[in-house]
Amino acid sequence: MATAAASSPEVIHLSLIAGGEVVDADGLRLGRVSDVIVRLTDDQYPPVTGVLASVAGRDVFVSAEEIGEISAGRVVLRRSRLDLQPFSRRPHEVLLKEDVLDRQLINVDGARLVRTNDIELARVEGWYRVVGVDTSARGFLRRLAPRRLASSIGTRTFLDWASVEPFTGHVPTVRLRVPHPKLARLHPAEVADLVEAASHREGEEILAAVRADAEREADVFEELDEQHQVEFVEEMSDVDAAALLARMESDHAADVINGLDEDRREAILSRLPGVQQRRVRALLSYDPTTAGGLMSPDFVCIYSHATREEMLDRIRRSTGPAEALAWIYVMNQHRRLIGSMQVVDLVRADPDLVAGELAETPRTVRPEADLEEVARLMTDFDLTVVPVVDDEQRVLGVITVDDVLEIVLPRGWRRNFRVFGDD
Repeated sequence: MATAAASSPEVIHLSLIAGGEVVDADGLRLGRVSDVIVRLTDDQYPPVTGVLASVAGRDVFVSAEEIGEISAGRVVLRRSRLDLQPFSRRPHEVLLKEDVLDRQLINVDGARLVRTNDIELARVEGWYRVVGVDTSARGFLRRLAPRRLASSIGTRTFLDWASVEPFTGHVPTVRLRVPHPKLARLHPAEVADLVEAASHREGEEILAAVRADAEREADVFEELDEQHQVEFVEEMSDVDAAALLARMESDHAADVINGLDEDRREAILSRLPGVQQRRVRALLSYDPTTAGGLMSPDFVCIYSHATREEMLDRIRRSTGPAEALAWIYVMNQHRRLIGSMQVVDLVRADPDLVAGELAETPRTVRPEADLEEVARLMTDFDLTVVPVVDDEQRVLGVITVDDVLEIVLPRGWRRNFRVFGDD
């Protein structure tokens, strides 16, 4: 479908339609426009399916087929008579004024929330359609101004409807729709930012939208701050919570469980798969503010006699996060750490050399090390990953630089949400 901008149709603002007159084909006034109804399905620009009109004190539905023209201040019918149909919502229909205006929606291209101060419609490919939203203060001012002056207030901040997603959880006829398909464009961290900036109900709606992809839901959940993670898990059943945490990295799952009440912790822990459960229980035994509490159990540690191809094959088969696999650790026959190397050095290495010949002296921390010690070590030696070892120099886990940054940096550093838009 061609974009609305391509044919430059005349834009009509909802604020100038609602409250306007409904007139028949002869110009006789029949009532007033209360709202405009559109259908939210797969259309890039939702079509108007009708208007809600007040006629002789009754709310009636005027279908799009009966409408000849929509303009500022009036809706003109095709015929000289109006079939007074009572209004009832049909599947996927929303009322623009009641359900969308003055509410937040998702600006997908900007990965932020904006407030709808006005809604823009135009005739595109034979239908009146929603083509954009006005998020500026001018949109709000246009609604307050007298009708004779409102049309002179232009638009400076226009968001193409194709780049936004409205919240529809409060609309009973839209709840069965596959929600927010445009969210698939966003990185999990951006989706998490939206959840944190939204109200709790809106946040639930966003998480429900990504739930169809279980792995993506887990990725988004890992990016949420602890407060939001705990809030949403507390509302889940033990089975659902365990299923979600089982798909998360063990260290992230441990952080979530650590924030729950003790009674709830065991109920969820006992439902985790065996390997994940053992890992999470081990992590929970450490103070969360120490290296042991920060570390991830996902890492690659190989014997010193392993060949270059064997090391590369081990990395290929690993399911750990990419950042934790930036370094490989080398151990002796007693499983004690004796060296480390970056993956890039492994790739560049002579194929005839074995692990023990490639590895350098490792920099390590103990589980009880505090955050300051970890950060200092990573800074002094330009490390992106630090292994955590026990008294026997056996690797317990690794701490990645993003684990440290999440604690050191303020939570709101990534994005400054401006809810009310720009003027």
